[in-house]
Amino acid sequence: MTYTLTPEEYQATLALDADQRYEHFLQQVVENKEVWILKDDEGCMLLTADGDDCIPVWPHPDYAKAWAVDDWSKSQPFAIPLQVWLDRWTTGMAEDGVAVAVFPLQEEAGVIEESADVAASLQKKIAKQARKQ
Repeated sequence: MTYTLTPEEYQATLALDADQRYEHFLQQVVENKEVWILKDDEGCMLLTADGDDCIPVWPHPDYAKAWAVDDWSKSQPFAIPLQVWLDRWTTGMAEDGVAVAVFPLQEEAGVIEESADVAASLQKKIAKQARKQ
């Protein structure tokens, strides 16, 4: 379920550095149980960053929309339920040798990690949240 994002929250989050955006991504994805990608008629957006093929991901569709310009202007934000991401996407990406670009901005690639590492970080955050409840 997509959370409400105020313009102030949007701007404040964009001002974070890549590592802080990574932590924000983990927190919001665990709380809201969605990972956002960009998708068009040909499938999900794939980019090359630091020599790796990557699927960029965001915690909210508004951040993904901000990336959908120029060559990607026909792309639309697409939600993947967190459990589907963990069960299917991370395994498939690992098999295909595709990394994850976590919360990139137009001028910055974000944190590039292997899908298994992102999945492990999400699982750790899920476990921590469960202990609090």
